[in-house]
Amino acid sequence: MTTTGEEHARALTGPWWWARRRSAVLDGGLALLSAVECAAEGVPFAREAGVPVSVGVVFGLIAGAVLLVRRKWPIAVVLVAIAVTPAEMGFLMGVVGLYTLASCELPRRVIGALSGMSLLGTAVVTFVRVRQDMARGDLTLGDWFLPFAAVTTSLGLTAPPVLLGLYVGARRRLMESLRERADSLERELQLLAERAEERAEWARNEERTRIAREMHDVVAHRVSLMVVHAAALQAVARKDPEKAVRNAALVGDMGRQALTELREMLGVLRAGGDAVRRPSGVPLAAVGEAAEAAASRAAESRAAVEAGAVEGPCLSELEELVGQSAAAGMVVDLSVEGEARSYPAEVEQTAYRVVQEALTNVHKHAAGAKTYVRLAHRVPEIAMQVENEPPPEPASASAAGLPSGGNGLVGMRERVVALGGVFVSGPTDAGGFRVSAVIPAA
Repeated sequence: MTTTGEEHARALTGPWWWARRRSAVLDGGLALLSAVECAAEGVPFAREAGVPVSVGVVFGLIAGAVLLVRRKWPIAVVLVAIAVTPAEMGFLMGVVGLYTLASCELPRRVIGALSGMSLLGTAVVTFVRVRQDMARGDLTLGDWFLPFAAVTTSLGLTAPPVLLGLYVGARRRLMESLRERADSLERELQLLAERAEERAEWARNEERTRIAREMHDVVAHRVSLMVVHAAALQAVARKDPEKAVRNAALVGDMGRQALTELREMLGVLRAGGDAVRRPSGVPLAAVGEAAEAAASRAAESRAAVEAGAVEGPCLSELEELVGQSAAAGMVVDLSVEGEARSYPAEVEQTAYRVVQEALTNVHKHAAGAKTYVRLAHRVPEIAMQVENEPPPEPASASAAGLPSGGNGLVGMRERVVALGGVFVSGPTDAGGFRVSAVIPAA
């Protein structure tokens, strides 16, 4: 696997300018071989130059050891190799120096100039040496051999290391580019993972809010009526046994209806939960699929309701809803304007829930107050309004002891606004309370 840029930077553990210890060992070995070669070639050079042999050996050792700094100063190594070319020494240093020079991040004109100098120097020295050998009679070939030997030797010692260095340098730059792209891709993947986690968290919050709203709408109204009937049952149990029996039957019916609606809702939640099992694959893929599943769970639940998998409330059940409140002792006046027609399931459910929650609030906060429920069927929309008068006695608002979490109006507003409608609620001038909503029909 290709290492990333940070891992590559941490892998630089070599001494001084070497990236790795093995690079330092390699350069040290090459420098030792070059020094031995130059020292051996310094013996005939010292004899020809008329200097002590020890001087030639020391000169060769120093010149050959320059190869140790080839990674740090490749230009200096090539210049030293060119300088000692007339002494016919430093062939290994020249080859390795040209290879290092060509593979470095240097301008092409610098590489070309130094390579040309090395080529020219090798050609001149070879030409002179071959001509001297022919003059002494060591070689009996024709004059054509002089340029041939000079060109062949100079090209053989210069072209291969330069071409190989250019190839290795290009490959190294390609690997660096791929490593940078891998770093960039890794950062992008991390960013995508963070965004997927944020999306999953947002989807989970939306799902929790939706479930809480559904549970509130289903439970609050039924339980509120059960509490009201239970309070009435307690009050008339001894005075009017027949009425107590009717109230007890109503409490039982409402409890069964609440349980039925809760079972239907829990069935949808379980069906949605089975499809959101996290796969055992790459963590990023698991996060993405979990985000997709969590984001689409609400849409799947709504699609199940619209397809008939869950029988939600509709406007045809509005009279029954008002009748239940009337049976609990509330004076309710229901009026319907316009011609009734069918609406999308979500619109009918939202309209039903708005009326249901408004009646529940009357039970909680204005027990005994007369309430007006108005429903208007219009061409582009459906409008509803629930308004109650002030309660007959201020203490009657909390007579049943019904708790209030303050989420009813918030849930109604969220439902209506989600469908593009308008929701308004607030006290009336007469001391009552009014809830109004307009929902687009499409």
